[in-house]
Amino acid sequence: MKFITSLLLLVALSMQAQDNTRFYATMSLSDAKELEKDVPGELEILAEYRNEAAVYMTTFASHKLRERVLVHGPGYIFKPSLEEAIRDLEAPIRNPNPNRIAFTITEDVIVNQILELINTQNIEDHIIDLENYVTRYHDRASATQAAIDLKAKWEAMAASYGRVDVSVRLYNHVSTNMPSVIMTITGAEFPNEFVIVGGHLDSTSNQGNNNAPGADDDASGIATITEAVRSLFEVGFVPKRTIEVMAYAAEEIGLVGSAEIANEYDNNNINVVAVTQFDMTNYNGSANDVSFITDFTNSTLNDFLMDLLDHYNDSGAHQVTYGTSLCNYGCSDHASWYNEGYMAAFPFEANFGQHNPNIHSPNDTFSISGTAEHATKFAKLCAEFLIESAKSDGILSIDNAIVSTIFVKVDNNMLIYNWDATEEYFDSIRLYDLFGRELIRKDNIAARGIIPLQNISAGVYIVSFITERNELISKKIMVE
Repeated sequence: MKFITSLLLLVALSMQAQDNTRFYATMSLSDAKELEKDVPGELEILAEYRNEAAVYMTTFASHKLRERVLVHGPGYIFKPSLEEAIRDLEAPIRNPNPNRIAFTITEDVIVNQILELINTQNIEDHIIDLENYVTRYHDRASATQAAIDLKAKWEAMAASYGRVDVSVRLYNHVSTNMPSVIMTITGAEFPNEFVIVGGHLDSTSNQGNNNAPGADDDASGIATITEAVRSLFEVGFVPKRTIEVMAYAAEEIGLVGSAEIANEYDNNNINVVAVTQFDMTNYNGSANDVSFITDFTNSTLNDFLMDLLDHYNDSGAHQVTYGTSLCNYGCSDHASWYNEGYMAAFPFEANFGQHNPNIHSPNDTFSISGTAEHATKFAKLCAEFLIESAKSDGILSIDNAIVSTIFVKVDNNMLIYNWDATEEYFDSIRLYDLFGRELIRKDNIAARGIIPLQNISAGVYIVSFITERNELISKKIMVE
């Protein structure tokens, strides 16, 4: 008995030490001030800007934040340092260029095929599979195992449809041991342009993270995007732009996984056309099926997603109704991309405040819904978005006579290129790897040239020729 008492004391002290771990974050200024009163000494406001604050807080304070208000997501955004917290608080959000592509709706034939193929049972089975890990809290071994297993699942799914254009990788992070999972479907014509859908793989519970099934938050989102992509494979859809499907780590402790990925993509000048987040899709809490979150999202992309529903889901068996709502802070991984200046959207399961009341608890199980019908509607939207945004008709056209004359080859570790033209048609040339990372960039190029490929490893790469008006043509090369 004495041993058990001592053991319980050690566990309690360990939990207390963990709860007193401090970290930097940004959050709502009003929430920060309330927490400062509720839990004195657990949170310090370091800076204020408009309606947000940079804070230094304990894990205990983060739990109290969830208990005090019904939040979606963690209620704050983790920052790895004081400097980054202050910088991100005061830095203006960069506006993406909504005219980079023209979003259009033209793929009725293939979309209508897919709407009949999306399988509700597949979504249900996947939700239950993820729920059965019991917890996917980011620092638990089960969370890492869930990521490893999802990688294997996605690889097996691609292989079953003979997709040689698909690769899956684990993305290791700095601020968590849990990896994210990224599936890449390489674009056939514009592989260095990326369309991204994602959801978070981790889970949490305010009542103890050893029991955090996270069925709706966010096993439902992972199951939704998985089934949407499976349906694309079933009809043999080959994207012209690269599609990436992301299962983020550590969203529940401040968008940690997605923030690191989005920051790396921005630092490497990766051209992300649009990002859509699927975080909680299976609780039908409002009159409308889908609520588009309008803060920390891009209005042009939101309008496009609504247009897709108007076009494909206005009535009949595939009808989906929608409205708008506010989250009042960067409440999911879409905010990580938005903060880096990318076009991001977040279609949510209900109006904010009417969403699943069982999230962040042991009661977030599939039995609360008993069906994946609601998530199926989001899978349809996800598939529609991927098909219509990963096509090529939004790219500015290039004179076919010029395109047909472009010559590219690699000889003795030198990239040799030319095109037949009486004037300097292209303004720059860029070399990308298959993950979209820009490795070489030359501006003010002539119609003929040679570029050394020092420090470029053997493999397949993408060469893009770009005009001053952002017209683009890409070629694949092999470096041996």
